[in-house]
Amino acid sequence: MSGGVGRTRTARRRWSATPQVSLVMTVLNEERGLPAFLESLSAQTLLPDELVVVDGGSTDATVSILDSWGAASAVKTRVIEAAGANISEGRNLAVERAQHDLLAVTDAGTCLDAGWLDALVAAKRDDVDVVAGFFEPMWTSWNERLFATVLMPLRDEIDPGTFLPSSRSLLVTRDAWRAAEGYPEWLDYCEDLVFDLAMKRAGLRFAFAPDAVARWSARDTWRGYAKQYYRYARGDGKSGLWPRRHALRYGAYAVGVAGLLAPYPAVVRPLLALGFLGYCAKFFRRAWRRRPPGVRATLRLILAVPAVVVTGDLAKMAGYPVGAAWRRRSR
Repeated sequence: MSGGVGRTRTARRRWSATPQVSLVMTVLNEERGLPAFLESLSAQTLLPDELVVVDGGSTDATVSILDSWGAASAVKTRVIEAAGANISEGRNLAVERAQHDLLAVTDAGTCLDAGWLDALVAAKRDDVDVVAGFFEPMWTSWNERLFATVLMPLRDEIDPGTFLPSSRSLLVTRDAWRAAEGYPEWLDYCEDLVFDLAMKRAGLRFAFAPDAVARWSARDTWRGYAKQYYRYARGDGKSGLWPRRHALRYGAYAVGVAGLLAPYPAVVRPLLALGFLGYCAKFFRRAWRRRPPGVRATLRLILAVPAVVVTGDLAKMAGYPVGAAWRRRSR
């Protein structure tokens, strides 16, 4: 108890020397993960001045958990109920209702490192409009560990000059949000990437804060993982993102299938196998860097990498044309 009080007092002392920040986010049926998120928020070395949450119509105890936490917290908490609002609509509404012009953005399914907001604010200078935080995996099951380990980038893979931040770890000015015309409310997935690209096109200046870490869990089932990446790719198709990247994926798998059906399999298939291993190299590297203790567990993780990659690719190849067709109809 005394440690928590000390953290709060430290945050209050430092707050007077920093700009005021509104933390904005959306929620929908987050009863399970919300307590851990709120605990990590309470433990911040720098507390936000306010928390503005838009609930999209939760049917569980999400709103009551937020109300109870807000009543006992030093952070002013506002919960806005907007049944049916998607993520973009909820974030835009939260920004509109926020009192301050410096806006931190995250998701309720995360756990924030204690210095998360502190690191974001420290990177905000007069010549910076957007601060990109980072994210790391956390897990409670083997599947969560497998998917997160293989798919989430390592910090040394990030090029700060081209990195497009996730809105689970982000700091923006209100002017930057306006310049991008807010989050795209017509889009259900990949909305944060479209928002990032709009800010890039507006000429806004980005900074990277690698120590502003928000931790989150991957899906717990293969079905859930495939559905998630199907939706990501459908969002790419709807927004017209990465057409060349998706075309290359279709081409690579077409070449692979053609190679498997080739009349000289003894020659072609080893080359295909080597090519596929090269394609998976960065995923093997992530698995090795995040390997679990023990030889058997490490081997199990490494051997599962190709299945994770292929499942995700097939899900993307199914989702992208659905989104592209939607985009053509919408035009």
